[in-house]
Amino acid sequence: MIGWQGDPVLLDLAPLRTSRPFRRWWTGRTFSGFGSQMTLVAVLYQVWESTHSTVWTGAAALAQAVPILAFGLFAGTLVDRVDRRKYYLCTLTGQLVCSVVLAVQGFAGQLPVPVLLAVVVVQSTFVAGGGPAARTFAPSLLPRTQVGAGLALNRISFQGAMLLGPALAGVVLGWAGVGGCYAVDAGTFLLAFYGVFGLPPMRPDGEPSRPGLRGVADGLAFLVREPAVRGALLTDLAAMVLSMPTSLFPLINEERFGGNPHTLGLFMSAIALGGVLASVFSGTFTRLRPGPVMLAGSAGWGVALVVFGLVPNAWLGLGCLVLAGAADTVSVVSRGTVVQLNTPNSMLGRVGAAEQIVGLAGPDVGNLRAGLVADATSGAVALVTGGVLCVLAVALVAWRTPALRE
Repeated sequence: MIGWQGDPVLLDLAPLRTSRPFRRWWTGRTFSGFGSQMTLVAVLYQVWESTHSTVWTGAAALAQAVPILAFGLFAGTLVDRVDRRKYYLCTLTGQLVCSVVLAVQGFAGQLPVPVLLAVVVVQSTFVAGGGPAARTFAPSLLPRTQVGAGLALNRISFQGAMLLGPALAGVVLGWAGVGGCYAVDAGTFLLAFYGVFGLPPMRPDGEPSRPGLRGVADGLAFLVREPAVRGALLTDLAAMVLSMPTSLFPLINEERFGGNPHTLGLFMSAIALGGVLASVFSGTFTRLRPGPVMLAGSAGWGVALVVFGLVPNAWLGLGCLVLAGAADTVSVVSRGTVVQLNTPNSMLGRVGAAEQIVGLAGPDVGNLRAGLVADATSGAVALVTGGVLCVLAVALVAWRTPALRE
């Protein structure tokens, strides 16, 4: 990092060094992310122990996803009308109350599963509301030249929580049960509040969003007419919908590597490892033009998955997945930079909501596509065709969107 031992390659810590409000918010967000991952594990564990039904564990996943899909765009409209700091504090308070309820029932006597999932739905609704607000903070707190580095820091925070949070949850579950996991999550909100209280007031610039459906329509109209933002979101959809590989891992492992559970576990971790490595060395790309970097990263994701679908050796396959994970992180960070630098402040909430929905729905749809293709053909065919389609779609977006190339 420039300014950190003079290294221009490693993760750029300039946003943490130069912006105290961003540093406080990022620290609180990081710890809260670990707590959230622990709650995700605890909910699945509690539901399974109560029902031993995959239908109910699937319902638990829906309880977390549906509110984001249902209310995300409306939340983005509200974010573009009010002081984003105060609004985010309200959503954090709602999440904290839900975490306390979960912790109390975990220790005092567990709720029936439908009631438990109702609490999860309420908490996820507050998450859906707070997500678009949080996406406005980096461009509001940092100079334009540091937005990419700030998004890379957010990315490595998220990846760290994804990698270590579930492992920590397993330890706490064995020691203090589900109540312990929920209690740790509730405790991490204190650090999240510490971070948000350090932020300045952040009202959107310009004309506030119109309420309700009219504000949503204005946001969608902006996405359609702004070529760089439209192209960035289409690129993300192409990568996720056309070539998401996760649902294929058990089949590929069975077809090619004898169903070895150790290999399957490594497949699941390899993409995350590549993402962490790319974040650690994000100084190599956050100072470059984000549009071409995003296109290259998305195409690299597709190419890596094509090769993974063709190689016969497990270790070569793992290497391909590490490269795919690195390419994905390059694409995600660069896409966020493109979107936030090409979106007026008055639209950041609604565009952030659209990003949130694409990021949630895209992988699920992509895994469904992959499963359907593999059922009709084979896992390798689903991987290779998906990767090729991804590369072709990215090339089409690049050709039709000069703003991204330039």
